[in-house]
Amino acid sequence: MLMLAGSSKRPAALTVCSSTRRRRTADDADAAAATQDSLWASLHEDIVDLIGWRVLAGDLRDYIRFRATCRHWRSSTACPHGRSIFDRRFHPRRWMLLPEGHGIYPGHGKLRGFVRFFNLSTGAFVRAQVPLFRDHCVLDSVDGLLVLQRDHDTAIRLLHPFTGDILDFPPLETLLRYVHPGLSGDKWRYLRDIMATSINVSANDVVSLMIMQRCMTRIAFATPGEQRWRVSIWDFKELYSPLSFQGKLYVLQMQRAIEMYMVPDVLCINPPQMEGVEPLLQPPRLIAKCPARTRTSDAILYNLVECNSEILVVAMIFNSARPLQFSVYRLADLILGRIVLLTSICDNALFLAGGGRNITVDSKVLPTIVGDTIVFLDNGNRCLAQYHLSSGTLSPTSDGSTAGNKGHIIFQGKLKNWRVKGKWRTGF
Repeated sequence: MLMLAGSSKRPAALTVCSSTRRRRTADDADAAAATQDSLWASLHEDIVDLIGWRVLAGDLRDYIRFRATCRHWRSSTACPHGRSIFDRRFHPRRWMLLPEGHGIYPGHGKLRGFVRFFNLSTGAFVRAQVPLFRDHCVLDSVDGLLVLQRDHDTAIRLLHPFTGDILDFPPLETLLRYVHPGLSGDKWRYLRDIMATSINVSANDVVSLMIMQRCMTRIAFATPGEQRWRVSIWDFKELYSPLSFQGKLYVLQMQRAIEMYMVPDVLCINPPQMEGVEPLLQPPRLIAKCPARTRTSDAILYNLVECNSEILVVAMIFNSARPLQFSVYRLADLILGRIVLLTSICDNALFLAGGGRNITVDSKVLPTIVGDTIVFLDNGNRCLAQYHLSSGTLSPTSDGSTAGNKGHIIFQGKLKNWRVKGKWRTGF
């Protein structure tokens, strides 16, 4: 059959062949993809389990997605539900409850039972439904687990926000008699002000909590199902910058709280011993001393902060003749008697809360924060400032002042209790 030059029409036979070829190509691609999927789905369960634990080492949410890939992968890996508090590998350590601002607290009607969480390493956001906030308030968090207080009986409850697993601890009201008698006003306000909470899981899956509060001179501790909180038989004085780390509490101690010319001790409080007839909390152990001053005119304020699964000791050095400086040391080196100055913390930013909770954030998740810095509240200039560890330079983190801005509560890393219509709720 002749065709005119420039005609766009193709012979019917060629059109059919071309269409058939495209279908075959698509079918071949689908078959190849199905074969590949089948190969992944047929991995030996031991290999799937090993891959799963490695994924979990990165983040719990990735592990949940990994298990949702197929039925075989789900059946070959450990389910976090029912075990997510007892097994520390399932703790969402790098997730924190995100403040909504504008007076909107968890449980507020506008949130419709949902709250948001923020990952300090990746910057990811997760929206989760937590119905418990209808009659609970948040007092603290430990390893990403939320420490809640139930309204009607003040029971303390430990909640895993992503699995819904929960453990019940004694009522907070059993600690009222230990509030320091010199404090005036509402004792509940002081009692809810928790400095640090530590969680430990023993070899036989017994979970214990330790709570350090500003209004008490003793450490409270308990296990699930007990009727009341126990307290240490020893008192503590002038402890500050508490840090929960791997089931223990680490604190700094000075003879006088406002004396910055003295070198503080680093103390470790081990989890309570629950094996005996009467549970016992051993006194703090002296494990290291902070580095001494190199100049007699220096005043130094020390802080503890966790970074990359180790404890750092951060020295904030004041001197009227020189600009503000920082020094950073590994606690592991100080324990061994070695004073080794860290010159870099890589892409991390250490947030010092000035009496609140110190945290480490990956700098890539915050647009105005650069890596290898220490962020603190500059009271003189009324703004957040960042000290670059490698260069020793100081700069503001933003152009605006933080005065009157509730957003800086994120920096403090501490939950604040608000009283709304006669009930305590948590806001920021």
